[in-house]
Amino acid sequence: MNATSGPRPAGALLLCRADPPTVRPPAQLLREPLLLAPAGDGWSVLVPEGKPWQDEGEPVERVVTGWATALAVSAAGWPVLALWWDADRAGITLAAGFRRTVGYTWLADGTPAGEDEAVRTLADRLALDPVLDVQALEPLTLADPEADSRTRLLGLVAVLTRTGLALPAGLDPGEAPDRLRAAALAAGAEQPEWPGWREAVRDELDVVEEGPLGPYVRGPRARLLGGVQLAAGVPLLLWGLGRRSGGWATAGALLVAHGALGLAYDRLRER
Repeated sequence: MNATSGPRPAGALLLCRADPPTVRPPAQLLREPLLLAPAGDGWSVLVPEGKPWQDEGEPVERVVTGWATALAVSAAGWPVLALWWDADRAGITLAAGFRRTVGYTWLADGTPAGEDEAVRTLADRLALDPVLDVQALEPLTLADPEADSRTRLLGLVAVLTRTGLALPAGLDPGEAPDRLRAAALAAGAEQPEWPGWREAVRDELDVVEEGPLGPYVRGPRARLLGGVQLAAGVPLLLWGLGRRSGGWATAGALLVAHGALGLAYDRLRER
């Protein structure tokens, strides 16, 4: 008998392969009501309030894909895995830098509705074990009358625990956004405050400059990266605005802001 017990309210979690201090600056740039909490060794979790899909009627998948993309393109090399669900489906979206996002979807009753190759790509980009972890993920792509969509997401989280992921108690995929936020607050989550564009971008650039991607903040590589971000961000911003997609418009706006401010930062530091 299938484990599905009825429609669930839409919700999402954003799993970031980085510690909270590293995730905080790009999370601030989203300018969304998010809670940030540690989620194990080298992991953080962002818990959104969910207004775009609760009040504005946007599909949760499209919103969180935009957010994950925005975080990944502004991050210092760490990937973002979005877990999302609504009354009809559940799924995952992985964003890593400027590479094409990868996703997989299950129907509410747990029926797989994605490409097996996507799971293997996900394992590769998250640096999972190419044999043991991929074998553990494969059952998620097979029919199982006992597993609904929530069970599929929980199965994915169980595999990721091998990499150090440890979600705080109560932060379980499939729960309502209010319960997720309550659990995050109980675990000591913080709400990244918006400090203004200048401070937010400065904080993030400081984090990047101190890391292995420092050459992409100053010098020829930084100027090349800034130009690429502008070239990609302008059409993405216009597309998001035209489609009235807040998630993708945010991703485009962040790319434009990062490109312009990155070029300005490089010039100022040279002086």
